[in-house]
Amino acid sequence: MSDIENIYEYNKAKGIVVVGDIHGNFEALVYKCSIQCSMTDTLIIVAGDCGFGFQRPNYYEDMYKKVSNRLSKANNWLVFVRGNHDNPAYFDGKQVNYNRWKAVPDYSVLKACGHTILCIGGAISVDRSWRRLEYLGRTVIEGEDERLLPEVYWPNEAPVYDEAKLAAINEVCAVDAVVSHTAPSFCEKLSRAEIQNWLVKDEDLLEDIKAERKVMDNIQAYLYAHNHPLDYWFYGHFHESWHSEIDNVKYNMLDCLELREVY
Repeated sequence: MSDIENIYEYNKAKGIVVVGDIHGNFEALVYKCSIQCSMTDTLIIVAGDCGFGFQRPNYYEDMYKKVSNRLSKANNWLVFVRGNHDNPAYFDGKQVNYNRWKAVPDYSVLKACGHTILCIGGAISVDRSWRRLEYLGRTVIEGEDERLLPEVYWPNEAPVYDEAKLAAINEVCAVDAVVSHTAPSFCEKLSRAEIQNWLVKDEDLLEDIKAERKVMDNIQAYLYAHNHPLDYWFYGHFHESWHSEIDNVKYNMLDCLELREVY
């Protein structure tokens, strides 16, 4: 990590791959990248909905122990960006912070292979009306951090526009790629036909979804206004695949476990 807060450098990486939602399929991801696709010397970035928070902390520690040897042999690194189906407490830069396995805070910057990548987490759960009913609290075991108790919903799931953090990044970095969980409002997915049932059950959902996408619009506008050389934007969340170039930026919506290389 750089001496500037939340800037992570991967100087030994020779390639970068972004992955769509994995929803807790950590072993499947490592196997797919390191064995099926024979990736080596690669920085692998998960664009949210990683699956942190549905189990107790020791589960994730044990999972890392299971896959760390395979990551080391392939010389690969895994970086996790926060999704709406992730407990934000795991994304403080400390809770999950191994050499090859990191859950990074929002507004972190990754540097690798000549790229400078801004990471922005968060989105709105369209099924939150159901998830809130299940949000009943969990039993605390002595010595446990209550922030890390297993849950299915986290009220602070939405992305946040933080211009002060963008300004700090602007002073030291020229961002050419963004990895977020959701996307600007002009990107797919645009149709809301598949979530009409949830919109009926949750009267505030539509406005909150619009606000979520507006956060991404504001980030895109800031980067554009400050002349960042943006070439790529990757995101997950919608469980579909779509790729298009808009105003010279390559936007990539990634399906679950879909891999996309950053050239």
